[in-house]
Amino acid sequence: MGSGQVTDWQGKHVTVAGLGVSGVPAAKALHGLGAKVTVVNDGDDARAREQAAELEALGVTVRLGDGDTLPDSTELIVTAPGWKPDKPLFAAADAAGVPVWGDVELAWRLRKPGAADWLAVTGTNGKTTTVQMLASILEAAGLRTAAVGNIGVSLLDAVLGDEEYDVLAVELSSYQLHWAPSLRAHSAAVLNLAPDHLDWHGSMEAYAKDKGRIYEGNRVACVYNTADKATEDLVREADVEEGCRAIGFTLGTPGPSQLGVVEGLLVDRAFVENRQKNAQELAEVADVKPAAPHNIANALAAAALARAYGVPAGAVREGLRIFRPDAHRIAHVADVDGVAYVDDSKATNTHATQASLAAYDSVVWIAGGLAKGATFDELVAGAAKRLRGAVLIGRDRALIREALARHAPEVPVVDLGRTDTGAMLQAVQEARRLARPGDTVLLAPACASMDMFANYNKRGDAFAQAVRELGA
Repeated sequence: MGSGQVTDWQGKHVTVAGLGVSGVPAAKALHGLGAKVTVVNDGDDARAREQAAELEALGVTVRLGDGDTLPDSTELIVTAPGWKPDKPLFAAADAAGVPVWGDVELAWRLRKPGAADWLAVTGTNGKTTTVQMLASILEAAGLRTAAVGNIGVSLLDAVLGDEEYDVLAVELSSYQLHWAPSLRAHSAAVLNLAPDHLDWHGSMEAYAKDKGRIYEGNRVACVYNTADKATEDLVREADVEEGCRAIGFTLGTPGPSQLGVVEGLLVDRAFVENRQKNAQELAEVADVKPAAPHNIANALAAAALARAYGVPAGAVREGLRIFRPDAHRIAHVADVDGVAYVDDSKATNTHATQASLAAYDSVVWIAGGLAKGATFDELVAGAAKRLRGAVLIGRDRALIREALARHAPEVPVVDLGRTDTGAMLQAVQEARRLARPGDTVLLAPACASMDMFANYNKRGDAFAQAVRELGA
């Protein structure tokens, strides 16, 4: 099972590692192609048993509670992206010479002849918004497209389904890229790089290397962030097809082969005739909602990928104008007594929170949760002058409190020890007490949510509900 398409799956012994959002579609797809599929899963809970029963009814073998042992006669492993590379299962596969693919690799190998091109996006933050903006622009250009991948829409479904696409806007995580060695996108972007998931990758170097895989074999454009040198370094290191170009995006005035901002306009100096002298207006900054700096950067990256695909300037403007971001991404909830309340529960790491805090001049910050190994000194030092006050929640809040004591000792801090469902309401009430008219109360936790909430959506919902109770 080397590179290139595998066309005959009949009777191949394939082990699918992990149930969940990628494992179940992978097992179904492989079974449908005639493979002998065994699913192994660490967990043995009610959800896993439910998924196992569904697969067993089709004739798939499922082994719950043991994800470490390699099933006999396995010829290929298809893994869920979240499974760590140091799992005993993969060591056993390596020793037996069994290849390991992720769900993205499987989808790439299963594409039909003449299938849609992939425009791919990765980065520590902004991936989902950028991919959705890109899909909106491609649609505005009259192309058949979908936003797929790490965004919750299975790439396998998009590749194997009946719907025919011209081009796919694909969000890829570092995990997915780690397990996708033969992926070759039409064009790709790395939006930014900041420490994240280091517990999984083992080091910042390994994390960056996995992100950089997205550029391998690109045909038309490798899009990078001029403000983040690490992304440009990854382009330099990539082995791309002859004629592929490095295209930068910047919040400043663009040079040749860049997209940027000039006097309130998004402009293109990359995909124009005579780029030394000419620039093409794409949209107004006001067409981007919200027009926070990092979101304008997302829009420029999406525009660069669309332009690499040949999309006209008018479609870029139209696509950005009609796009609305998902809930919990710098979502304005309400104004109460002259104070704006903003939900950025999706800011689950320091890099995202830094961008969020930078969008406002005077902030009462609600933060805390599961730190995932992060440190907060740089974040707090950079934002200190914007902070009116801070309200801390969640298990690892002491790490943020200590950073505030070191770098913003004059900022009043409320430390909430409770973790029950009423904690968010109290946090919002305390934030209201600290805020003055013209301030923004910002939920940008810089931490994961699972210590108190099922996910960041539920955390954002609790914040919005608490704000509505204030307003009432």
